Amino acid sequence: MLPPLVLDRNSPVPLHFQVSQHLEQVITSGQIPPGTLFTSEIELGERLGVSRPTMRRAMQQLVDKGLVVRRRGIGTRVVRPKVKRPMELTSLFDDLKSGGQSPTTQVLALEEIDSDEALAAKLEVKPGEPVVRVVRLRSAAGRPIAKMTNYLPTGLVDFDAETLEEQGLYALLRARGVQMHMATQVVGARQATASESRLLDEPRGSALLTMERTTYDDHGTVVEYGSHVYAASRYTFETSLMRS
Repeated sequence: MLPPLVLDRNSPVPLHFQVSQHLEQVITSGQIPPGTLFTSEIELGERLGVSRPTMRRAMQQLVDKGLVVRRRGIGTRVVRPKVKRPMELTSLFDDLKSGGQSPTTQVLALEEIDSDEALAAKLEVKPGEPVVRVVRLRSAAGRPIAKMTNYLPTGLVDFDAETLEEQGLYALLRARGVQMHMATQVVGARQATASESRLLDEPRGSALLTMERTTYDDHGTVVEYGSHVYAASRYTFETSLMRS
């Protein structure tokens, strides 16, 4: 059942934007669940009191935001909204929790390994020096969205897998007094491997977003290096740009 919409026809805000904002709110709040098939744009426009062109522009905005998909001969269907993550020095756990996404974590590995030359360079330690490797599967709203692999100096790890499944990695580091000051980050994309597809519940060869991050504390010391992959069908990075 579509909640009623009161349009402000005297507002400088265009009608199509008012309609799209209303529909976005009821979709993201769950009032209209994923899988719902909308009626035709003509009927929907009549129900909301707008013309077909206005309704079409509003629906296109929802398509652009990944909230609905159009299929010729079928109609317009609501899909599960993607997780949006700001490009800031925060953890995925913190971002999901603050966004009401109910994050859950499965620890796939928590082990000490000897660093090779490439990893040692990332963590700024000597090759062969022991480091801790952490591999986790992060889910939101009951669906897996990311496989995260992190490497940390052994002196920073005093937690077990059970604790890591209850709290975010950055929260545990902050609890130890680590002040994360800055990070270098590279975002990319590639196809999923067979094992990644199974783990993230995606078709084989699906698109993945990738992120590599090296994080430094307020003394300029590397505190972690992460290599993460995200299901592109359910996840986006979001950034704000300003003119210099």
